[in-house]
Amino acid sequence: MHPYRATQVSEHVWWVGAVDWNMRDFHGYLTNRGTTYNAYLVMGEKITLVDTVKAPFCGELLSRIASVVDPAEISYIVSNHAEMDHSGGLATVIEAVKPEKVFASQLGARALAEHFRLPAPVTPVKDGEQLDLGNLRLAFAETRMVHWPDSMVSWLPGDDVLFSQDGFGQHLASSERFVDQLDASIIEYESARYFANILLPFAPLVAKVIDRLPALGIAPKIVAPDHGAIWRADLGRLLGWYAAWTRQSKRRKALVVYDTMWNSTSLMAHAIADGLESGGASVKLMSLKANHRSDLLHELLDAGALLVGSPTLNNNVYPSLADFLTYLRGLKPQNLIGASFGSYGWSGEAVGQIKEHLEAMKVELVHDGLRQRFVPDAKCLGECAALGRTTAERLAARIG
Repeated sequence: MHPYRATQVSEHVWWVGAVDWNMRDFHGYLTNRGTTYNAYLVMGEKITLVDTVKAPFCGELLSRIASVVDPAEISYIVSNHAEMDHSGGLATVIEAVKPEKVFASQLGARALAEHFRLPAPVTPVKDGEQLDLGNLRLAFAETRMVHWPDSMVSWLPGDDVLFSQDGFGQHLASSERFVDQLDASIIEYESARYFANILLPFAPLVAKVIDRLPALGIAPKIVAPDHGAIWRADLGRLLGWYAAWTRQSKRRKALVVYDTMWNSTSLMAHAIADGLESGGASVKLMSLKANHRSDLLHELLDAGALLVGSPTLNNNVYPSLADFLTYLRGLKPQNLIGASFGSYGWSGEAVGQIKEHLEAMKVELVHDGLRQRFVPDAKCLGECAALGRTTAERLAARIG
């Protein structure tokens, strides 16, 4: 008896991955529900393993494989993505399995060679190339920069399974393997967080990949990502989400992000939020003392306005805001309007520094930056509320 069991996905495909219940940080993204490292066994005449797992989970992977077939019977290994959460166990698995060949994209073969001293060479495959498994075949499509240069997907016609590597996933640890076995609201929430914190910078490229799949004859009935639950139903819902997210479609929603030292910037933030609400906008008011940067990105995914407030500390933006703005700039949000605000005691540079960040992200500024020395008075709070109303009006004009 093997302690870990595989789960059948389709006639010829088994899930043999690993569940990481305790993962809480993924490149600065808070993963409260853990994650999975999905790997798949294709039971063709040439048995093929698609992807491996993070290095500490190799034992779990090999145990699941052994519940279906002797791992030594695996002929091929396919690496869709060279990132360490999928390739970290590759060298160990090669040693255990001794496959005939290991395949990756051309850039993937190079990346794996630079990552590891593998006990077997990696055979590069080209975009559109097919691998004969005897009674089955795998087809490969490059998906460069979704989300690494080496990324590709693998397609198993007949079973109509798309092994989508880091596309269409969620960071979600679960004893259930399929989306339709889980709460629909959790799937939507975790899918949106995943897109906002990982795939957002590559949104235009993701859109091109989705548009290209039908031309390649790829019409999946099952989407098997490298993280989270597997889609075997309701793919229209999934593609609808991705269509909106890749376009960065917005609604009349504003995100007000701030931190505060002695509550003055907080008072300004609340007045701005009140003005937004009175102007007809939906508002999310989020303090960095109470919210993680990845929570903010999730809320920003469909927000049309971003207003950022900070006190000035040692002639600079407050550290939590510096962290957030650095993270945000790397994710390259689009289609936003916004403004900066904040209270200060001596010099007040933070508001201007935030403005520079917003301008660098091509945020359309509604205001040049609202500053208040020390505690905001009634006049200042009125200006804050007016900024909120003006932003709401601009949102209505842009979005309808």
